[in-house]
Amino acid sequence: MKLSMTTPNTSFVTENLFKSRLLNGETVYGGWASMGSTVATELLGHSGFDWVLIDGEHGANDYRSCVDQLLALNGTQAAAFIRPEHNDPVILKRFLDFGFYNYLIPMIETAEQAASAVKATRYPPDGIRGVSVSSRSNRFGLQLDYFQKINQSICLILQIESLLGIENVAAIAQTPGVDCLFIGPQDIAASLGYIANPAAKEVQSVMHDLAKKIMGLGKPVGILAASQADAKVYRDWGIQFIGVGSDQAFIKKSAAAILSDLKS
Repeated sequence: MKLSMTTPNTSFVTENLFKSRLLNGETVYGGWASMGSTVATELLGHSGFDWVLIDGEHGANDYRSCVDQLLALNGTQAAAFIRPEHNDPVILKRFLDFGFYNYLIPMIETAEQAASAVKATRYPPDGIRGVSVSSRSNRFGLQLDYFQKINQSICLILQIESLLGIENVAAIAQTPGVDCLFIGPQDIAASLGYIANPAAKEVQSVMHDLAKKIMGLGKPVGILAASQADAKVYRDWGIQFIGVGSDQAFIKKSAAAILSDLKS
């Protein structure tokens, strides 16, 4: 009996279409995946969001759950983002090999930290990313042009969420390889003495000024909104990358609203 031989598919798309949308000025809305649930993350991906962020900093996620949720977002319209727990080259190397293209790096306070994040997400000569010739990201070695194309396909968003970060925002924004800066309302509020109260007038004023400064430096701005009303305000400020809630927040708010209606 003659066996038929098939040729492996070695033609893959590396271009990051989401990154192109962001840098071309589109406003993109997303949700946080913080519960570590593959099903909940997949549902967010099918709900119409432009992006879904898998939270490794504050969420109930580990490496395995992050990979599972990345796979769950395949076939949805949402771009998969990862927020690692720390700006660490070893941690970032793991997520890169898993196949994440889009990153939100927390607590960036200096240009040096920004440059470290850029270098960690790029292969030499542009960076220091370690090389694996067979990982999920390069289709286990089947994507022959991966090493030539991946550096420019990484989308890197850095969080500004401290007074030092605000002070150094111009140098951070001007670091080559940084695509967008993300304002962290809760930590900025805490830094200003308004812990858990980003709606305070002083906090909103600082964030508005910060957003205008970042946009004036030619970078798109991101933020997490506590409500639809806040999201509309931030959109009117010119902010493009807007988070509008999380899996656990959607469940909590919906359950509370239903029960309140039934018990009233």
